[in-house]
Amino acid sequence: QVQLVESGGGLAQAGGSLRLSCAASGRTFSNAAMGWFRQAPGKEREFVACISRRGGSTSYSDSVKGRFTISRDNAKNTVYLQMSSLKPEDTAVYYCASGTYYSVTSSDYSYWGQGTQVTVSS
Repeated sequence: QVQLVESGGGLAQAGGSLRLSCAASGRTFSNAAMGWFRQAPGKEREFVACISRRGGSTSYSDSVKGRFTISRDNAKNTVYLQMSSLKPEDTAVYYCASGTYYSVTSSDYSYWGQGTQVTVSS
């Protein structure tokens, strides 16, 4: 069993920055690919970013590419999402997820955190 706990969400102004963290426990962290997804009110959950087990590969959705950066610290069992140049359309609940395979597809992830709210005001 894997437990994932997100933190770092909150309120930001457009153009501002936030850094989300996701602390993992219950499984060898370095054996898991990690992803960030988000869900806005009335919309389906969508892929944001993912990172491979050792951090050598990353992928981003087109909507966040160049503004968000995913990283991980395997010594701390933590994955991060640095969000910059925030836009009101980034407002959503952000979830981290853990899976065996590096993937942009939510169904490939077995474990999910409870989510953290990010609200960007214009």
